[in-house]
Amino acid sequence: MIKLASLSKHFGKTVVLDGIDLTIEKGEIVVIIGPSGTGKSTLLRCINFLEQPTSGTMTVGDLTVDVNRASRADILAMRRQTAFVFQNYALFANKTALQNIAERLLVVDKWPKEKAYQRAREILEQIGLADKADAYPASMSGGQQQRVGIGRAMAAGAEVILFDEPTSSLDPEWVEEVLGLMKQLASERQTMMVVTHEMSFARDVADRVIFIDGGHIVEQGPPSEIFHNPKDPRTKDFLKKILATNPV
Repeated sequence: MIKLASLSKHFGKTVVLDGIDLTIEKGEIVVIIGPSGTGKSTLLRCINFLEQPTSGTMTVGDLTVDVNRASRADILAMRRQTAFVFQNYALFANKTALQNIAERLLVVDKWPKEKAYQRAREILEQIGLADKADAYPASMSGGQQQRVGIGRAMAAGAEVILFDEPTSSLDPEWVEEVLGLMKQLASERQTMMVVTHEMSFARDVADRVIFIDGGHIVEQGPPSEIFHNPKDPRTKDFLKKILATNPV
């Protein structure tokens, strides 16, 4: 389970997240939508402490952290409970696909090398890239690189995987292969929080869609309700604009 209570993030005088309260159950797939610059990616980054939240408490699994009192050990423990998939892949350019996936197991989880590499090979098989074990990122397509990024998150065995617009940097031809892998994870009931503009993915996969604007959760509910019967005028206006070019 994930629980955020009064989570806020300020950049100077700018309030990016303003008292977010949110509970996500184990195995739930939550898709976060909203206009650019409204705090969606910042929310994910705060959960993983890639951004230091300003105030509030966070619970992931059996770990609860007051963000104002979080020690280095608390932050490391929270990161062990979460895994992050970035927009721009964020792979190590000097490491092979196999090494990129095994890196966290070796460095953070302190697995023996043989065990870490065996697990990395199993994941490469799962994501359909067993033949790319010895390939470096520069020799792989954007879609393949992002699948390795997702494989790295899978290796963590984390309570939740956080996806920050995972298809936004991809050429259109590679989007479906990445979404396909995410759908596979969703079918296995991996807890996921996904920031995306892929509305068809949200419709097909999400248990819940959350609309964020101005650092607040404006509206949330099942995809059928949010897309076809939104209540708040801000949600209606946003969906009217985005569904004109990205229908569900």
